[in-house]
Amino acid sequence: MYKLYQEFDRIDGRITEWMARFGVTLLRISLGVVFFWFGVLKFFPGLSPAQDLATRTLDLLTFGLLPATVSIPLLAGWECLIGLGLITGLFMRATLLLLFMQMLGTITPIFLFPGEVFTAVPYAPTLEGQYIIKNLVLVSAGMVIGATVRGGRVIADPKMVRTAKTL
Repeated sequence: MYKLYQEFDRIDGRITEWMARFGVTLLRISLGVVFFWFGVLKFFPGLSPAQDLATRTLDLLTFGLLPATVSIPLLAGWECLIGLGLITGLFMRATLLLLFMQMLGTITPIFLFPGEVFTAVPYAPTLEGQYIIKNLVLVSAGMVIGATVRGGRVIADPKMVRTAKTL
């Protein structure tokens, strides 16, 4: 039984090391794909499920100064730019700044249009509300990626973590 445990521990350790080595990169690229994909959809009227809510939100946030014919392509380009930055890994600080600014905008419908975001405020989100709430995961992913911008990384070996804490 002990040999089985040792083999499991060895395999588990290798898998954990692989995840630590490649996880943040895969997270960055997959987050980039999501942003790029959702951004591209906004270039084509009617394809993005969030387009109507985004249009009305941007209209309110810009006090009606930016018409939908400008605001939606601008948002689409912004999201595509975030996506490309994440996919390529270039200009990460600027990319993450754009991501966090965009995420601030996406949460505003909760406050501007609560009746459209929830069927029962605050616990029963509509489809649009679910679309907004999932952004918590995107923000968290951005934070994890941001923690590596200056060379930080995920460490799989608990001994290394304990050693680093004592330094």
